[in-house]
Amino acid sequence: MNLIFAGTPAFAVPALEALLRAGHVIRAVYTQPDRPAGRGRKLMASAVKQCAQKHGIEIRQPEKLTGEEGRLRVDAPDAIIVIAYGLLLPESILAIPRYGCINVHASLLPRWRGAAPIPRAIEAGDADTGVSIMQMEAGLDTGPVLAEARLPIHDNDTAQTLHDRLAQLGADTLISTLERRARGDIRPQPQNTSRACYAKKLRKEESALDWTQPAAVLNRKIRALVPWPVASTTWRGKTLRLWEAGPLVKKNTPGVPGTVVQAEAGGVCVLTGEGVLTITRLQAEGGKILTAGDFLNGHPLAAGDRMGDEAHNTPAS
Repeated sequence: MNLIFAGTPAFAVPALEALLRAGHVIRAVYTQPDRPAGRGRKLMASAVKQCAQKHGIEIRQPEKLTGEEGRLRVDAPDAIIVIAYGLLLPESILAIPRYGCINVHASLLPRWRGAAPIPRAIEAGDADTGVSIMQMEAGLDTGPVLAEARLPIHDNDTAQTLHDRLAQLGADTLISTLERRARGDIRPQPQNTSRACYAKKLRKEESALDWTQPAAVLNRKIRALVPWPVASTTWRGKTLRLWEAGPLVKKNTPGVPGTVVQAEAGGVCVLTGEGVLTITRLQAEGGKILTAGDFLNGHPLAAGDRMGDEAHNTPAS
């Protein structure tokens, strides 16, 4: 097919690579304008732009899509593939391609429509998730589903590891869906709107842990917030970022939530509202990400300390 590809982050790159390997012609790539990133706030090209440059594909980076209709009609694409592009496509563009605009979404629609389906699925404790290949319409992730593929969410999955598996699954499913679409073998399935839920965008303010919550809930939150914004707590007036929690162990240990009950190389064990949470990788302010053992070698964290309560985070005399 002759295609236009619209995408921005790393999640979209495996699909773009797969389309090229399958012999599809990418007439142009639309991606978000370069944005400041990193400590130096230098302009950074998106992952999709970098991939397109590598393959010599025309790159378009408009701030908005209004006015792009004429150029897209000249392109005469069979379909526009949209993956985490970052701009809503107006109906005037949705109507241009022969097969319409096709979206790869990282959830089993109608569950987790919206901006952050991967972390929200982990946070909610979903047993599985997947990708949906959707025919786009004016609503947000409301169009009929052309195909879906499912995979389990592992107990140690973070948003990053699940992202990587879903990106590849999305690429593979997109290729087979386009083949079936060209043959006329697909009957689009309307979504059951009564089962819809929304995956709101992640916010940095969500990172602070509430130790009165159960250990299982906090474990999921830690995994859901990797690689951004990363779960955090306070200890002795400083912020700790929590990158990894160990397997859940049911313990009915009495005490105040947030209290450290054990600190050793295997992990820092903290009381919660229900059970004990073991932190296995953490990061001090301005420091590197360390295993619990390496962290304890350089920091006086010990049993009896309190997390998340600055009034109790005073060094022992």
